[in-house]
Amino acid sequence: MLDNLFSSVNTLQKGLNASWLRNEVISNNIANVDTPGFKASQVRFEDLMAEATDSGTGGLEMAVTDENHISGVNASSIENVEPEVITDTTTTTRLDGNNVSIDNEMVELAKNSINYYATVSKINSEFRKINSAING
Repeated sequence: MLDNLFSSVNTLQKGLNASWLRNEVISNNIANVDTPGFKASQVRFEDLMAEATDSGTGGLEMAVTDENHISGVNASSIENVEPEVITDTTTTTRLDGNNVSIDNEMVELAKNSINYYATVSKINSEFRKINSAING
């Protein structure tokens, strides 16, 4: 029962962890903007979550509590999704072999910050709901 109570918080925590990792990767890219031969990295997470929840590929497992329910197929689940760090070694935007674009990195950092704080706000909202349910 407690697993169901915190399932949305656990899902949001995965997003928060991915956002934190993305912030570290972007910061590393920015720190190495002038390093010859450095290749930028990115975090892949949202599309992995979309794949895990896509019902067309048998994503989330459905709870069957009645014999008349449609049973689901569990090819992958949210619990198994982890963010991946991918390094782009195929492109070079400068003569020194570095492919970091400071403008792109700053945009990604701003987007990630907004996403991070929105996720924190949603987690706080979930805990307020749980607190309200407990305290009445």
